[in-house]
Amino acid sequence: MKRGVLELIDLFCPKAYVSSVFDVDLQQMTRQGIKGIFLDLDNTIIRRDVALFSPDMVRWLQELRCRGFKVVVVSNNSHKRVSDLVDPLGIPAVCRAVKPWKRPFRRALEILGTEPRETALIGDQIFTDIFGGNRMGLYTILVKPMPGREFWGTKLFSRQLEKLILKRIGKFF
Repeated sequence: MKRGVLELIDLFCPKAYVSSVFDVDLQQMTRQGIKGIFLDLDNTIIRRDVALFSPDMVRWLQELRCRGFKVVVVSNNSHKRVSDLVDPLGIPAVCRAVKPWKRPFRRALEILGTEPRETALIGDQIFTDIFGGNRMGLYTILVKPMPGREFWGTKLFSRQLEKLILKRIGKFF
């Protein structure tokens, strides 16, 4: 394959795959020099059809901060949905992000005060989270989507194409 095609394919490939955020190796991230973490919201840290974080998720989010990570939520969802969830925890957010555009990621970097090379992104979608994060030079981690209701466009289009890409690069959940 030509170099340009391989580089394009690489933009859709996460640096790591895990079943859930609870499986992310936080010690390894610290060793890699990761200081900031962008978190996708829906189907990454909370099901899209749920209005409150689970107690386990609240503990995990607190653990991130106790370990010294700076955290920001970057979500394509509405300001109300995002702020209702993260404001009580004191986590900043970029709402209506229109991922994979670069602008929301730049804004999140400003909020955290980190450089791309020292920032990870954890998300459940290849075309918004992983592609956008890789374009910015972030360390990208793909998680298996949480079960539950999905946005119709994601279910109908994105997930089907993601299956093809994951099969092509030899990764399965």
